[in-house]
Amino acid sequence: MAANTQLFDGIVIFTHVVNCRGFSAAAEKTGHSTSYISKEINKLEARLGVRLLNRTTRSISLTPEGEVYFQQCQQMVIDAEIALGELNQNQETIKGVLKISCPVSFGLNYLQPVLSNFLKQYPLMTLDIDFNDRQVDVVQDGFDLVIRATQNLEESSLICRRIFQSKGITVASREYLKKHGRPTKPQQLKAHHCLCYSNLRQPHKWVYHSADNKMITVDVKSKLLCNSAQLELKMALDGHGIVRLPAFALEDTIKNNQLEVLFENYQEPAIDVFVVYPSRKFLSPKIRCFIDFIVSELPT
Repeated sequence: MAANTQLFDGIVIFTHVVNCRGFSAAAEKTGHSTSYISKEINKLEARLGVRLLNRTTRSISLTPEGEVYFQQCQQMVIDAEIALGELNQNQETIKGVLKISCPVSFGLNYLQPVLSNFLKQYPLMTLDIDFNDRQVDVVQDGFDLVIRATQNLEESSLICRRIFQSKGITVASREYLKKHGRPTKPQQLKAHHCLCYSNLRQPHKWVYHSADNKMITVDVKSKLLCNSAQLELKMALDGHGIVRLPAFALEDTIKNNQLEVLFENYQEPAIDVFVVYPSRKFLSPKIRCFIDFIVSELPT
């Protein structure tokens, strides 16, 4: 079902008209003309399919339907004004140090511009960033929050929120494919050199789905096993094997035709990117602010 993008149109004008007890007073309060106010109310009633106001030459009054609608709208406007006030206050008071851990590739390709925009908007904040592919301990290592890219997030007492999703892509260099042949099916990976990511639970099991949605699990042999996506990428570029990485780590190399994509007719498990933090309870304003900011800034 498509979202109703006009859901809130005219509501603020409507509440002003009711509270000011007339179009002219509402026009004066909002800085609009009386004709503009009248047109907005007419459009609102037309969209809702009900009459909200009884009009006479000297006064207005709410219809029964208008009374019900006004009570709900009034609360929404109040809530929105409170939220705006808190936002404006937070922009002035959000300060301190925020310690964050993030995978290297995601950090360089996606998080860096977000960090830049965050510091521009909140100049009193200081960021302590650890770009690292190892899985850190949020609490023991003293991080305010960590960002993790994974196919399966392990269960824990930590709070997590998905902020991004990327597809996995299998690639190899032309040099490697020329020397070892180009596999056309995932099952053929058993005969190839593979570069595996040790931070995964099962780094040697590569899963694919065929066009008819059959799951294919391949036990690959690792020519390289490491915990760095950047090292995997560099070794693939040097022709040492086939690698499977998130799209966000491969954008430039694929765009520049440095690596060739394999198995385009097969679907690979998505890589979800989560922000992970210790607890919702007593969450500091700076952490809540950063999480909301990163969600709003990252592409969906």
